[in-house]
Amino acid sequence: MRAVTIQEGRLSWADQPDPEPGDSELLVAVDCAGVNSADLAQAAGFYPAPPGAPQDVPGLELCGEVVAVGQRTSRFRAGDRVMAVVGGGAQAELAVVDESSAMAVPSETGSEEAGGFPEIFTTAYDALFTQCHMTMGERVLVTGAAGGVGTAAVQLAAATGSYVTASVRSDELRERLMEFGAAAALSPDEALEAGPYDVALELVGGSSLPGVLLSMAIGGRISVIGVGGGGSCELDLFGLMSCRARICGSTLRSRSIVEKANVAEAVEAHVVPLLRAGHVRVPICAKFPMEKAASAYERFSEGGKLGKILLVNERSSSR
Repeated sequence: MRAVTIQEGRLSWADQPDPEPGDSELLVAVDCAGVNSADLAQAAGFYPAPPGAPQDVPGLELCGEVVAVGQRTSRFRAGDRVMAVVGGGAQAELAVVDESSAMAVPSETGSEEAGGFPEIFTTAYDALFTQCHMTMGERVLVTGAAGGVGTAAVQLAAATGSYVTASVRSDELRERLMEFGAAAALSPDEALEAGPYDVALELVGGSSLPGVLLSMAIGGRISVIGVGGGGSCELDLFGLMSCRARICGSTLRSRSIVEKANVAEAVEAHVVPLLRAGHVRVPICAKFPMEKAASAYERFSEGGKLGKILLVNERSSSR
């Protein structure tokens, strides 16, 4: 097979050995794979893949068709369409997926939307509901809301009846975020003044978190899931104590197979039906042929985008 391959910090479209599914794994012919910040960090040598995932083939999410199954699989078979979050290796013609982490693609959903769905909606769902225990009617702040996880979080929170404030610098992108269910789309400073908030998803990082903390309601919960604006900051601990807030951080990639399976099961039960019904969607900023991954990564790093950057294999163009 061919795959996006990291060679001395650069990306190439190179030959790789065909992966073989283990007993509990599916071999998937990849139609589409999303580009995420972790991919850029891995290519730069800062974020190695977890054990068992290819170290030189990036990619955390995919959609495709099952072409072979392991001996101990039971749910999926050849010909089924699946989507999944994986530890790596998604940006290739073939990839292996543990069956417990795979989700069935609704018949109504195209390959491109399915390829950009798993990482952003799994991350957003886990942060909102598992980490922050969000309930209906709460006031939610999403910083850096124009990215993939941000747009997913806005849609999920709005779908459960929360009042969502989307924080983003671009005037143009603010207007577009209102289409995803945000009750308000404001500049970062305006968003902080519009608090207090019960839940905050921090997608910017160190430059944003201190202000967000001061805008939280009593008992507020903050989940840090992005650090593009810096990985460290100085916090007002008196402010943390006075509002009895909680700050947690989360990543998906390094979790165990069992933990990933639990999250996938919850997303398939609670979020995929929203996708099937058209109540949530995957905004697509741009798509590139898989062999043009370097251009896709460059577009991702430019900023000023709303939605996902996707890599598409040619064989999926008719799907």
